[in-house]
Amino acid sequence: MRALAKMRPGAGLELIDRPEPTGGDWDVKIRVLRAGLCGTDLHLQQWDDWAASQMRLPQTIGHEFYGEIVEVGAEVKELAPGDKVSGEGHIVCGYCRNCRAGRRHQCIRTVGLGVNTDGAFADYVVLPVENVWKHPDWVDPELGAIFDPLGNATHTTLQWPLVGEDVLVTGAGPIGVMAAAIAKHAGARHVVVTDLSDTRLALAGAAGADMVVNSGRTRLAEAQKELGMREGFDIGLEMSGAPTAVAEMIANMNHGGKIAMLGLPSSDYAVNWGRIITHMLTIKGIYGREMFETWYLMTSILSTSPALKDAVRSVITHRFAAEDWEEAFATARSGACGKVIMDWS
Repeated sequence: MRALAKMRPGAGLELIDRPEPTGGDWDVKIRVLRAGLCGTDLHLQQWDDWAASQMRLPQTIGHEFYGEIVEVGAEVKELAPGDKVSGEGHIVCGYCRNCRAGRRHQCIRTVGLGVNTDGAFADYVVLPVENVWKHPDWVDPELGAIFDPLGNATHTTLQWPLVGEDVLVTGAGPIGVMAAAIAKHAGARHVVVTDLSDTRLALAGAAGADMVVNSGRTRLAEAQKELGMREGFDIGLEMSGAPTAVAEMIANMNHGGKIAMLGLPSSDYAVNWGRIITHMLTIKGIYGREMFETWYLMTSILSTSPALKDAVRSVITHRFAAEDWEEAFATARSGACGKVIMDWS
């Protein structure tokens, strides 16, 4: 089969022929039809220190996908060949304290699909049955391919009640854009999105943000004044991983404000802990999605809101054949795009 893989240490990837994967009694084999490019994939292509610490070469990468089941193990009862599915990319142990307590997204032995084990940038991928999510018929291949990042956006955004609240989203990548749309759907009063890219800010505005702010030109205090906000933001959704964005978010939160942090920084940075203490801010780290409550939530909210479904799908701006993966990666790395999808069909 075709597979986009890291064959040796160093920058770069190769589209190669690899043997089709095989599964056990509790596994599901899936024909990949669409796959989404993620920032994680760019790190793996680049081969930075983090990537070198995670991968087991040779290894196929990729974790955002939609496909069709072609084979199920002998013990799999609830899924069948022909089912259209995506996959939860965090494979957990099932035995640690968090797993046994039902907090599988906090498993201490999590294995990442396409990061620590062979992934979905290939004609076929094999997953444990408990990691496979069956889609209803109304989910098309492209929408299904972005359920993984949509899960990140949903889990981060819905950490706290949003009805009537003023919400700040820092970072207008695909997840930040989807988070803005979800916040408006959930009843937020004002949703403000910041970024340095006017292209990505335009996507956030089209998805429903009340105001977009290029933080290279405009301060958040000015945006608050324009919106008639007399106090700071109630909810912060940090999607950028940028120290300057985090600092400005903290500086513009209302007393008692709550911040959910999803964006991963490239290195350590200083934080104004005094302000966090005196303003009584709550900060919560987010990694991945709840398994599988978030999957139920995002399927349900999309099924009840055609407008939200359109807003989520609007983050997809570029589509490439799998053979054109180099152009797909270059487009994603440029930042002048939303979500990039590769067609493996």
